[in-house]
Amino acid sequence: MPSVLRAQTPRTIKMGSLRLIHSMTPHFYERFLPSNLKVEIITFDSPTDGKNAVVTKSVDFGGFGIAAATLGAAAGEPVTVVGAFCNKGMGVVSKAGSDIKTVKDLRGKKVGIWPGSTQEVFIMERLRLEGMSIRDVQATRVPFGEMHAMLSRGDIDAYVGAEPGPGLSMSSGVGQLVEYPYNTAMGGLNMIFATHEDTAAKDPDLVRTMLTVHRKASEFMMANKAAVAEMTVARLGANRAAVDHALAANNVEFTWELTDTVLTQARTYAAQMLELKQIRALPDFAKFLNPSFSKAVATA
Repeated sequence: MPSVLRAQTPRTIKMGSLRLIHSMTPHFYERFLPSNLKVEIITFDSPTDGKNAVVTKSVDFGGFGIAAATLGAAAGEPVTVVGAFCNKGMGVVSKAGSDIKTVKDLRGKKVGIWPGSTQEVFIMERLRLEGMSIRDVQATRVPFGEMHAMLSRGDIDAYVGAEPGPGLSMSSGVGQLVEYPYNTAMGGLNMIFATHEDTAAKDPDLVRTMLTVHRKASEFMMANKAAVAEMTVARLGANRAAVDHALAANNVEFTWELTDTVLTQARTYAAQMLELKQIRALPDFAKFLNPSFSKAVATA
């Protein structure tokens, strides 16, 4: 009898997520989960913490930035990308009314950047395309959640943030958009859906099941932006005007599929990090990027 009871008890899957609009997908998993699974969402403030949780198996799956994933894989950590998670969700914002209206105008200015983030790689590439480097700005270490307040107080002149930060700064009149930094070879690639390489190898059915749930949740969210806004405000305590601004600007794209485009962008991204000396060697892409689950879900 105990074995029968055990069989009927749903398995709890631990899912790592970030405190951002574009990391809200796991909060919609519940409506699409099969009856034998439950999900427990573990929220992180740092992409690196989210990645470390996957590596240490503190969570079964995680959604975090491609930068954190690449840093881990390049260092030989057992992180495997099995799906996409979101595109866009970034913004370069300066103080409203300031003369910082383009990336070139950031020269000499105090710019809030979170080290090891996807945003850091994007702004470094944007600076390079403008004939500049990170040495041409006063890069200031600022967590995403503090960027708006620091800009408001004048502690920084601009920041490279993650939604809902840019939406909050612009909707409140504190900040002005410099640009959404997507005009590089990396496109709008931001976050990925990852697991430990052991999970991918030993429990492929679970990976396919969770990626299917992730797909259904992502597609639901893209078709129901009002529901996304409600959930973001309810779960994160985010400012409603900021959330509405980000969604209205189409600055958040919920994704799931490891398409050829995403794979190419991820490789380009790693090459950029190598060139910027953020990693010492490229990841083993055969281990790091595994599109087989995504292809299986796409054809199911």
